[in-house]
Amino acid sequence: MIGRPRLAGPFFFVSFIIPPLSRGILHDGNGESSSMKHIGNGIGTLQGSRVMFSDFADGGEMWTGNGNRESRFHVSFKPPFREPPAVTVGISMWDMDHKTNSRADLVAENVTAKGFNLVFRTWGDTRVARIRADWLAIGAVRDDDDWDVV
Repeated sequence: MIGRPRLAGPFFFVSFIIPPLSRGILHDGNGESSSMKHIGNGIGTLQGSRVMFSDFADGGEMWTGNGNRESRFHVSFKPPFREPPAVTVGISMWDMDHKTNSRADLVAENVTAKGFNLVFRTWGDTRVARIRADWLAIGAVRDDDDWDVV
């Protein structure tokens, strides 16, 4: 059993040990990591995480600026999908100033079989120290049973 309940007063708490990923993790040197997993029937998933910026320490534009601001990062799928996959994105960590409104927009743009653009935007007087974005791509992948017709 992975989790085991233990009694603490009138409440039960469950502890879980999460096993490490069974597949390798690829690092591109820019803070992105991803792992490919084949889930069957020629469908695969690729996921990753990217710190989009960390502007608090060096007084970057997201922390000190005003108005429309954008941070953009190109994610490459290795290996590529057979066709453009479905891509979902989400903010997994944010560090924002509590004195201003929190305004954030995170999107996947220009999705192709080889990659996409991960884009974070903010506007107004919002002060963003740093953002980490996670993404998940699901789509058709090459299979060992695929044939190349010459």
